[in-house]
Amino acid sequence: MLSIVSTPIGNLEDITLRAKRTLTECAAIACEDTRVTGNLLKQLEMPKKELISLHGYADDARVDGVLDRLKRGEHIALVSDAGTPGISDPGYALVSRAREAGVKIEAIPGPSAFLTALSVSGLPINAFLYIGFLPLKKGRKTLLASFATEERTIVFYESVHRIEKTLHELAEALSSQPDRPVVIARELTKMHEEVGQTSVSALPEIAKSIMKKGEFVVVIGAL
Repeated sequence: MLSIVSTPIGNLEDITLRAKRTLTECAAIACEDTRVTGNLLKQLEMPKKELISLHGYADDARVDGVLDRLKRGEHIALVSDAGTPGISDPGYALVSRAREAGVKIEAIPGPSAFLTALSVSGLPINAFLYIGFLPLKKGRKTLLASFATEERTIVFYESVHRIEKTLHELAEALSSQPDRPVVIARELTKMHEEVGQTSVSALPEIAKSIMKKGEFVVVIGAL
């Protein structure tokens, strides 16, 4: 069986009882970074486990190896570095292959950074568009331009290295909608969590002073 286990995005108290039980009972854990997952188990005072590196650069042979073990009836847990596996991480490849092979799959739900940001944004979230990370080059300008006609709330991730540039680009792409609300969340569930609401017109000024630390979630209000 393959268990898709959500882990905390910052606050260790967000781990669920079911997640802890699953990570204790499984034979091995497939993860993005074995160091990150090993440290999580240590902080949660859980037993050591066999950790299988399954990052974005893992070749097909690595996925095949995990799949073979699942077919033999082993219980493997899949985790990401933080949050729900398969969202902006390589976990979907294993899940897809396991589904095709008829392996039993279960989800142990839990934290997700973009859902956390949406829930505290105060913006309409009955319908929303989740982007993940914006493309670095190809299609980036076209995608940003499309936000001007997107009627749903938009949510996406941004790294500390690109947040300033992205806010300037957003201000340009949405210049015809200066009052459109934007919520910027940083370090969600952590000690220095920040969630602030602003408008498109204020983004260039905010970009100058924004603290460049941690991961960001940007939420753009619906039209």
